Amino acid sequence: MEHTTKNTAQRGAAVAAGISLLIMAAAAALCYGWIHGTIVIPDDPAATAANLRSSSALFKAEIFGWLVILICDAAAAWALYLFFEPVHRGLSLLGAWLRLAYTAMLGTAVAALAAALLLSDRSGALSAPGLNDSLILLSLDLFDFVWSIGLVVFGLHLLTLGLLALRAASLPRWIGFLLLLASVGYVAVHSLRILLPEGNDAVSLLETILAAPMAAGELGLALWLLARGGRQPALQASTRSEAFS
Repeated sequence: MEHTTKNTAQRGAAVAAGISLLIMAAAAALCYGWIHGTIVIPDDPAATAANLRSSSALFKAEIFGWLVILICDAAAAWALYLFFEPVHRGLSLLGAWLRLAYTAMLGTAVAALAAALLLSDRSGALSAPGLNDSLILLSLDLFDFVWSIGLVVFGLHLLTLGLLALRAASLPRWIGFLLLLASVGYVAVHSLRILLPEGNDAVSLLETILAAPMAAGELGLALWLLARGGRQPALQASTRSEAFS
């Protein structure tokens, strides 16, 4: 009976985490990949402000999408903690706190998007020509900067997941390796974005190269969690990973 209860709890945590991760991936592709990229024109405050004013409803949809992501991030942090707790409680707890810290930073970044929206609604409030447009672009740049800081923390969260996946007896090792590769990608790309803003073209090229493995780590884990997570006997640490004890 105890094993059945543990299996049921782990299956529920696996499904909750998998669904949350997939919803976030879809919402991020819509919010940042499409809406944000359509409205924001880098280094062109006037064009960006004009797009924002003409597409304010679309921009509000982006902000709503980020709120959905924030809720799913918090749910995923808790569900992943419950799922991996039997493998290593301390590492699983660290991973949960790192994801919650990332979620808090993302929430701060989304506040900058709200500021840009409010500035676009008050385009006549500032008399200096172009000042309002510049403030809008500054708010959008602040979103990118704060989010990049958060994504460094997110990369560290993926590091903990990768170590937990490698330690777990029932998870395929390729998931652990993909998560570790994604961790390196997030930390490297977004550390460079923070430290070397003038090298943006080189950083963008690096991000393009690492985009597939960065996405594959969490997506691979999400699909495995939905298909297989918690179906086996209660998740346990593998003897191959005693070094993490």
